[in-house]
Amino acid sequence: MTDRYAAYQRLVFDRPHPRVLRVTMSRPGRLNATDEIMHRELAEVWRDIDADTSVNAVILTGEGKAFSAGGDFEMVQHIIDDFPARARIWKEARDLVYNVINCSKPIVSAMRGPAVGAGLVAGLLADVSIAAKEARIIDGHTRLGVAAGDHSAIVWPLLCGMARAKYYLLLCDAVSGAEAERIGLVSLAVEDDALDAKALEIATRLAEGAQSAIRWTKYALNNWFRLAGPTFDTSLALEFLGFTGPDASEGLASHREKRKPAFTPDCPL
Repeated sequence: MTDRYAAYQRLVFDRPHPRVLRVTMSRPGRLNATDEIMHRELAEVWRDIDADTSVNAVILTGEGKAFSAGGDFEMVQHIIDDFPARARIWKEARDLVYNVINCSKPIVSAMRGPAVGAGLVAGLLADVSIAAKEARIIDGHTRLGVAAGDHSAIVWPLLCGMARAKYYLLLCDAVSGAEAERIGLVSLAVEDDALDAKALEIATRLAEGAQSAIRWTKYALNNWFRLAGPTFDTSLALEFLGFTGPDASEGLASHREKRKPAFTPDCPL
């Protein structure tokens, strides 16, 4: 493994194939929930991978029985309480989306268990997304009391259509891996015990294919995402504006206390 990956703390790297880099989100005992360290690393790693001439394809997965359990409560509290932290994490969230889109190497995601938060951003923006049939994909923004920012507005309508995107993003209902495949939210759904092998099979085919053809095809197709850039920028700004309001504090408290949130019924908008 090259030194460029040595400083990462929450991402683990290995080579299941000489030209395939597997990136594993790792927070043992926390279902790979995203803290501030992992959030920063998920934003930065795609630049390092893009510059690594030894990598032709990437697999993104999570350690153990989870892909990503969403944002760490301490990180969310820091976003609510501290403007410099809010501004920094907003920039990282923006960079995560654009860096995945602009990474020239094809990305294969392998999602099992809960798939929420920053991990889900990269999971659904991956060029080939594979979910275990029993995976639980959730965009939990409105349940937290903030607008569906992150990747939501840029990718969900393109993948599963506006009607279904609005249903899942407004209500925060979970989508199983099997249902996600049916509605077009992911590329493939497979049995859990076949997930890792399928991801490696596809990444190997991509790694051994015509690299300029594959990378230029990805670049051209991702112009659909670039066209949606203003929509994404607006959604992300509104998400982080929401962290300054009372609903975000109530949403976080309800998660911590494992109860239904009591959001403010009146809205000034």
